[in-house]
Amino acid sequence: MTQDTLNLIRPDDWHIHFRDGDMLKTVVPATASVFRRAIVMPNLVPPVTTAAAARAYRQRILDACPPGSNFQPLMTAYLTETLDPDDLAAGHAAGDLTAVKLYPAGATTNSDAGVRDIRKVDATLKRMAEIGMPLLVHGEVTDPAIDIFDREAVFIERVLKPLMDRLPDLKIVLEHITTRQAVDYVATAGDHLAATITPHHMEINRTDIFRGGIRPHLYCLPIAKREEHRQAVR
Repeated sequence: MTQDTLNLIRPDDWHIHFRDGDMLKTVVPATASVFRRAIVMPNLVPPVTTAAAARAYRQRILDACPPGSNFQPLMTAYLTETLDPDDLAAGHAAGDLTAVKLYPAGATTNSDAGVRDIRKVDATLKRMAEIGMPLLVHGEVTDPAIDIFDREAVFIERVLKPLMDRLPDLKIVLEHITTRQAVDYVATAGDHLAATITPHHMEINRTDIFRGGIRPHLYCLPIAKREEHRQAVR
């Protein structure tokens, strides 16, 4: 190992979708063979909205692990406007819930039950800030008037910045960022905001989606952006 190389023998995956049923049984063994821990996304149908549902989902994941595996799934709750803050706090204290995931309603897969008005969940977010429970954010607006390539940047201005002003002690992770605006904001917003980046958003730009014809396997949400943004997230 050279001075500029770090070998991760058992890395952690901080954003994974196991789904459920046959898909879960297929994906979990592959993940458990490489990773020690993973943050498990809660956007099932129906979504994981209680500590009890998270415990049950965690058990299904553990049941799908190979014999002798020490893989540790870290569970999240799906934020809705009717989520019970007391249940969240109890689940967090018991180790059943690591974080809460914010999906703006309609932003991505299985997000129809997500949040339509962020102010309606302020009480829940305030409780999370008090107990140190992180909020994981899919940072895109769903206003149909906003171009799909601008939804992350607009989310930062319309939703994230006002939220951090209201609740400066809330720990937030802006997930799978794709824009220069996100990089710049996370770099300057202080210790309570972090971000994750996917490998593919560091490797492709929006032109690649159409290079030589439409390439559907390069489509994802958030969608890849211009080359200047790819360079920024690298």
